[in-house]
Amino acid sequence: MRERGLGFRGGMSEDLCGHGKKARWRKDVWRGVSAFMCAFLLFVVSVVPVASHEKLASEDYTLQIYGNANEDDTVDMRDVTYIKLVIFGKKPETELCDANYDGRISMLDVVQTKLIIVGKEGELTIVDSANRTVTVKKPVKKIVTLTVASTESIKILKAQDKVVGVVKYVKDNKKFFPELSKLPSVGTWYEGVDYEKIFELDPDIVITYTGYTPELEDKLKPAGIAVVRLDLYKPIKVIEEIEELGYILDKKEEAKKFIDFYEGVMETIKERVEGISEKDKPRVYHEFYTDYAGWSSGGWDMMITIAGGINIIAELPGGYGGYVEKIDKEWVVEQNPDIIIRDVYYPIPGGGYEVDDPSGLKAEREAIMNRPELAGVTAVKEGRVYAIAWDFCDTIKHFIGIAYMAKWFHPELFEDLDPKSIHQEYLTRFQGLDYDLDEHGVFVYHPEEHPDGK
Repeated sequence: MRERGLGFRGGMSEDLCGHGKKARWRKDVWRGVSAFMCAFLLFVVSVVPVASHEKLASEDYTLQIYGNANEDDTVDMRDVTYIKLVIFGKKPETELCDANYDGRISMLDVVQTKLIIVGKEGELTIVDSANRTVTVKKPVKKIVTLTVASTESIKILKAQDKVVGVVKYVKDNKKFFPELSKLPSVGTWYEGVDYEKIFELDPDIVITYTGYTPELEDKLKPAGIAVVRLDLYKPIKVIEEIEELGYILDKKEEAKKFIDFYEGVMETIKERVEGISEKDKPRVYHEFYTDYAGWSSGGWDMMITIAGGINIIAELPGGYGGYVEKIDKEWVVEQNPDIIIRDVYYPIPGGGYEVDDPSGLKAEREAIMNRPELAGVTAVKEGRVYAIAWDFCDTIKHFIGIAYMAKWFHPELFEDLDPKSIHQEYLTRFQGLDYDLDEHGVFVYHPEEHPDGK
């Protein structure tokens, strides 16, 4: 049975955490605003909007590694046996039987699968999250990351020694990335990639998001640099992506440890929320970055749903990626939300690992509480207005944000849930950080979270 992480007061028992089953689930002001909006569009959503009630992960999940012949969630000796049976006409051929990706099924695929099992393969062919078939030369020795999410995920897998270049935002977050922030910047995926720097660093692979910098492959292919597109922030996909990244970086055991921890939190929340009727779920209005703007679909919508709430903005037609840029304030009043959440986006000094003073998040919450038009709304009258930092809303740490929301939405049901403890364990076990959340960092604000004003 998988080891479960702590995150509930008194520890998480086996019954409390489930039974080990897998849940297959960011110069001048104007330029800055544009950059922030563009960044968050990609962080929170994919190019194609995601339905509100999409499963946390596909129940029919297939590990997209060539060599996973029987199409389960691992490459092992059962795949070797399966390929042999296919060769002898005893089993139906699957696409992933072609372990060496040469277009035919033969004993060479048996050999390749055995090499994958022991981590000695010279190449590995995968299907990434953009549904592209990519062959990576192994072992991977040098990586350039074009996203914060992939950089964070590589740290989870204890493979940060392989990173040679990072996206600009990693350099801005020195406390969370104390060593990696010292590495060369390769620009950003939205303002412009520094291809000359990438060529100079000569990585084996570059990891980026699924929907941006479409020219990346054409630019890097002549240099023999593989592009792997993994989002690594969406609840419906992150388990599969971490597992796949574990194969790419020869860190399968590290991937399993994180997945166990992640599922220990997510499955508990999911199982409890499943018993809540729709009429007992709070109606939630969330704002991203600016007043009266939010998401009708995508990552925020999914987080609210998973935590047991109803995203009222889901009723509105969204623009790109489900983003609703202008919400009628009178409509919000008519909807009378039970809860309001304000997402304070980086690098506004409102929260995060670089900030110890909650005054920034506090000011964001109070600004909503003091809006005249919202004075009669249930969320304001009852004080159920919360501010949350960007850190929990776009990266692989979304599960911590969901834990906070679950507790806000259903305090009695999640009385034993301790999101701060979950966060601390994540930082210590999976990021290797000596960072005490009792002393540093501000990530959420509500008077109950900061009774002393600090």
